[in-house]
Amino acid sequence: MTDKLPDDHERQLLTAIAAGSRLALEELYLAYHRRLSRFLSRFTQRYETIEEVVNDTFLVVWQHAHAFRGASRVSTWIIGIAYRTALKALRREQTGTGGAPTAEISVDPIGEAEQRDWVLQALKQLPLEQRMVIELAYHLGHSIEEIAAITEAPVGTVKARMFHARERLRQ
Repeated sequence: MTDKLPDDHERQLLTAIAAGSRLALEELYLAYHRRLSRFLSRFTQRYETIEEVVNDTFLVVWQHAHAFRGASRVSTWIIGIAYRTALKALRREQTGTGGAPTAEISVDPIGEAEQRDWVLQALKQLPLEQRMVIELAYHLGHSIEEIAAITEAPVGTVKARMFHARERLRQ
């Protein structure tokens, strides 16, 4: 099982999904499940929430595959759906549970692990939109333009979120 499929194959899968192919949906789901789960696990450790967002994402892919116009890569489109679905789920989780306490990250005395823990702790302090932009750029390697497409925000807004997130992380 691979994490990435060639974009032209993903486009063929979307065409097949739009025509009602459950096998094509399954192939695309299997190709993206681990990648989306890793992305989402940066925002919540709740397995149920991660699975819910991944499943809801592919429900949207199933229902709207016919609407994909090819203006972006398939991966950008799918991650955009996951991004918007995750924002809704995480906001619902925060307001529904009164802001459930997040687990503390233990600090490992070994230098690199300690630094990683500090960065993760700092990222948790960022507003959700800023944190997701940072994760999309640095963890998943998306360009500013791709992040703008994923988040459905103007490039200037993405740049501002990146700037403010970096400033907060510096502090």
